[in-house]
Amino acid sequence: MTLQTFRHYVLTIAILVVTAVNIHAQQSSMQTLIGQTLKRLQQPTPEAYLNCIAELKRIDAMFPDSIQPKYQMTLQSLNFAVMYPHAPQTESLLTESGQTITQMEQMKEADPSELCTLRGFLFMARIVQDPAQNGPLYFMDVMQNYEKALKLNPNNQLAQQLQQMFAEGMKQQTGQ
Repeated sequence: MTLQTFRHYVLTIAILVVTAVNIHAQQSSMQTLIGQTLKRLQQPTPEAYLNCIAELKRIDAMFPDSIQPKYQMTLQSLNFAVMYPHAPQTESLLTESGQTITQMEQMKEADPSELCTLRGFLFMARIVQDPAQNGPLYFMDVMQNYEKALKLNPNNQLAQQLQQMFAEGMKQQTGQ
């Protein structure tokens, strides 16, 4: 009986080690794929952004339970929307971004500060599309989301940068 218990114990440990190594390899592989994809944005053209977003969607399909591909896909979609607000793909990317943010909000490992930052960026992209119409509609949403993000994590650099960009853009629009 003792030998059988020992074998069971060794087999259990071996399975745990193999599982841990496999999970680490998958995470490492996912990070490598995301890094390679984002490197392609060194020449930020509309085509480069769209190709990057498509690749991030494929990575997300490979790792559906991971936050990082969803986060990067949303962030790059919002970057595209701000840089090319009148491109034909912008509206669908903004719609998908909103859906992805909602999906990430349901995931337990999601960072609430980052989610608020993305939500604020989504509203900011809407304002960039049509400042006269969307500015009054979404101004407070942008400000509240960035403020909440920074309240949750005062060191959130993306929220700090976007909040500053938004404030500068609003000053330019209002002529102050």
